[in-house]
Amino acid sequence: MKYENMRAPTAVILAAGMGSRLAPLTDDCAKTLLSVGGSLILERMIRNCLSCGISQFVLVLGHRADEIKQFVDRAFRGIRVTYVINDRYRDTNTGYSLMLASSAIGAAQFIKFDADVVFDVKVLRDLIDNALPNVLCIDRNIALEDEEVKVITDDKMQVLEIGKSVDPKTAVGESIGIEKISAKTAPLLFTELARMMEAPAHHQDYYEAAYERLLAKGIGFHALDITGLNWTEIDTPSDFVTANAMFGSPVTTVSRGQQRASDEGAAVRMANRA
Repeated sequence: MKYENMRAPTAVILAAGMGSRLAPLTDDCAKTLLSVGGSLILERMIRNCLSCGISQFVLVLGHRADEIKQFVDRAFRGIRVTYVINDRYRDTNTGYSLMLASSAIGAAQFIKFDADVVFDVKVLRDLIDNALPNVLCIDRNIALEDEEVKVITDDKMQVLEIGKSVDPKTAVGESIGIEKISAKTAPLLFTELARMMEAPAHHQDYYEAAYERLLAKGIGFHALDITGLNWTEIDTPSDFVTANAMFGSPVTTVSRGQQRASDEGAAVRMANRA
């Protein structure tokens, strides 16, 4: 793992959805405030970001927005948070929500998270340390069906196609909902999203549709293979059970220095066994 001195990107967390497929778990609770392994989903995400040096956040909210804001303001007093409200969360999708983050991000590098993804902090460390400008995390060890956001790449892991409609037989894996977008690409992405959302027919589009448009215009995206690292998206009650089995303890914030020491110690132990 690289431990580079660099300016950490802003985290953009899309948390506007209703989580209706998780009912009855979400009848009285925002989806991202459900507890997994003793920590709330959003808490895990923010603490993982803090462990990687990210302290600036843009949260796009809609359903139960006040509930989420109250939790973040109470639990994380030392971070900078910009709240963006999607008042149309009932009849729009992730593409519309990401578009709304434009004024808060401008032309800055950011990492976009779906707020229902629970993941090992190493996923984020590897993404930040990747030197390429536009990178999305993929897992190859997934049974690909219609619901998954599938990715086709060339032999150098440059993305050729992305979306739910991609043929599972030609896809290399699933995009897990965490991407790094460069400062150069950010305004191009937001411009593309704005153009899409001029037509009501696109209001239900996922943000990956904008990635596809940028790919068609020659903007490069690369895939980062995170296969073997723990992560899961939580859409259904069965996903929730899987997440709690995978992440069985509360999250802690671990600095890069602490992680480096841990990695170096593990390397020494492995060398001694050899």
